[in-house]
Amino acid sequence: MEPAAPPAKRARGQLSQQEFWGRLMVAPYLLIFAVFVLYPVCYGLWLARHPASYARLFDDPIFFRSAVNTLVFLAVAINLKMLVALMLSGFFLHTRWWIKILSVLFILPWAVPSIPTILSVRFMLNPEWGVINTLIFQLTRLDGPNWLNDPTLALSFSMLMHIWKSLPFWTLILLAGRMSIPSEQYEAASVDGASAWQKFRFITWPSMAALYVTSTILSAIWTLGDFNSVYLLTGGGPADLTHVLATLGIRYLRLDQLDLAMATIVVALPAVLPLVWFMMKRLSK
Repeated sequence: MEPAAPPAKRARGQLSQQEFWGRLMVAPYLLIFAVFVLYPVCYGLWLARHPASYARLFDDPIFFRSAVNTLVFLAVAINLKMLVALMLSGFFLHTRWWIKILSVLFILPWAVPSIPTILSVRFMLNPEWGVINTLIFQLTRLDGPNWLNDPTLALSFSMLMHIWKSLPFWTLILLAGRMSIPSEQYEAASVDGASAWQKFRFITWPSMAALYVTSTILSAIWTLGDFNSVYLLTGGGPADLTHVLATLGIRYLRLDQLDLAMATIVVALPAVLPLVWFMMKRLSK
């Protein structure tokens, strides 16, 4: 019986049939990625390439006000949201029937679309016919304040809308983290006479610290790009004093200043990229 002939060697650079069809099937996805991701990003960076655009941007006093508003929005909204979510995750961990019903109602703000819910709050805050000022007048016979005409109040309501809208999501994430902690640890702590605070300090928090920090970083990235909470409620007003960087770009687009809109996004990248890098580094562990 003759020995089998050895398989023919492929020439350098020649693809096998399996490799050929594999690359052919991946090609449409690469094309979609290039057209809908790489091209818009590269085109935006190309529009913002001129130093004169950044000079005009920095000369605009609204930009500095928007940058300060963004920092305040991030510092207050993220920390308050995550702290409340951490506390509520412990509340919804209980198995009482009425808590289950309450949890369904609690998740509705996150589940429903942003536009009708935020606009409904804007109508409620209307100084003339809004339900809040109408109720104030019926109870006190006094006119209520113009809630969205004060920059501090308007930005505060925007932060409250952001917290109200995104709080259920982060509560569910932290609730899942709590549920992954073995109940035997709490039972052993109860036998040792540990208080509720001691259980949280020595069991809950060490088990959830990594999840909490990662969620906070991801929340910061998403909050930096939050457009709806400010634009739908205040429109950046009054007098463009409540703009954040996410809405300032839209203002420049409406003024047909595309280069300034793209420059606003590029200016925000030094704040976004370190957060993305740090989050991916944590997830890789």
